[in-house]
Amino acid sequence: MDQEQETLLKFPCNFPIKVMGKAEPGFEAMIVELVSRHTSEVLDTAVNSRLSKGGGKWVSITINLRAESKDQLDAIYLDLSAHEKVVMAL
Repeated sequence: MDQEQETLLKFPCNFPIKVMGKAEPGFEAMIVELVSRHTSEVLDTAVNSRLSKGGGKWVSITINLRAESKDQLDAIYLDLSAHEKVVMAL
């Protein structure tokens, strides 16, 4: 089975990546830097963050990017999932 049949996405496409972790200084910048390794510049307008309710101990960061291929998305998710400060990447 070739790669085009492994996904329902048609590339290139706009794709949101959501990352969750502890709300610590520099967490958002670190996530943007990890994603930027695999794509063109991530614009500030493409990044949204939201603190958890009840004290804001956790943060959810969504980066909207232009995905060029399944391999690119797989590489992004591998890097994010391997980082010790990332609790979850969706």
